[in-house]
Amino acid sequence: MGFKCGIVGLPNVGKSTLFNALTQTASAEAANYPFCTIEPNVGEVGVPDDRLDKLAAIAKSAQIIPTRLTFVDIAGLVRGASKGEGLGNKFLSHIREVDAVAYVLRCFEDGDITHVENRIDPTADADVVETELMLADMDSLEKRIQPIEKKAKTGDKESKIQLAVMEKALAPLREGKPARTAQITPEEMPAFRALQLLTSKPVVYVCNVEESAAAKGNAFSDKVAEKAKAEGAACVIISAKIESEFAGLPDEDRAEFLTEMGLEEPGLNRLIRAGYSLLDLVTYFTVGPKEARAWTITRGTKGPAAAGVIHTDFEKGFIRAETIAYEDYVSLGGEAGAKDNGKMRLEGKEYVVKDGDVMHFRFAN
Repeated sequence: MGFKCGIVGLPNVGKSTLFNALTQTASAEAANYPFCTIEPNVGEVGVPDDRLDKLAAIAKSAQIIPTRLTFVDIAGLVRGASKGEGLGNKFLSHIREVDAVAYVLRCFEDGDITHVENRIDPTADADVVETELMLADMDSLEKRIQPIEKKAKTGDKESKIQLAVMEKALAPLREGKPARTAQITPEEMPAFRALQLLTSKPVVYVCNVEESAAAKGNAFSDKVAEKAKAEGAACVIISAKIESEFAGLPDEDRAEFLTEMGLEEPGLNRLIRAGYSLLDLVTYFTVGPKEARAWTITRGTKGPAAAGVIHTDFEKGFIRAETIAYEDYVSLGGEAGAKDNGKMRLEGKEYVVKDGDVMHFRFAN
């Protein structure tokens, strides 16, 4: 389990180039980070994590299985997409189930690539995209709310809760604000999530810059960064052109290429890290001779629910978790060394799993 990220943007901003580059990059990472195309516009990649490689080397694991990230690429949106203009509207339903949405924004000038609105203004582009998503959300809610209103009038308790949440979601949308700004209580959150609204998702702004600005950004990306900070969104600087070149290189040439470009890592890594931070995700590991595997959970998840990510039976029959901190596992040479030094802990149902924990679950059938 990883997370799903929908990629949206206007035409000719480098969105598809970036999508292809990111998924090809993962494809070229050999067995550790496999890639497969589920549908023409969906790509699944393995999340790079150096810790997993180190754990596998110590345990002499036969197989390394990273956690997964799914990119859902949506055809370029244009003004009026929510009303059927362009191709993007046909694919909006694909991002209703994603965890976060990446807005790819053109932050470069190039006379050979026409901007659909004949200007370079990434923050305005973001507003156009978000407006179309808000209009689609409003249309979806207004179509669904009438039957719920009728049912709520009969005294149906569940319908009353649904109606209250729908009305709260509609309020900001009618004011031109995304659904994620609605005042939803913790108790209402499950019903709010069930609405699968496009603008209820956390946002990552991806600034597609020219090659020379890939390391530090430019004036365009600076404006986007200000917008992201004001909204509590994430912001990542990526050059789709560099990512495309990187994706086509053999493994042995990649490190040198990144150094020449003044980069420490490929854009995929930065985008994943931004997504994990935005969604407050952490990773725990299961390690043995057969496989070393990474699992993604939300920060604050307790032992039984973390075990349930592997299999629902693990959660139902959870007894305890044998737990070793990543640093202890590595510094003490693995499970045996950790046990001998008293660094393996037996954690119960109330234990909150920490990032990097190496775990073995005990459960009753």
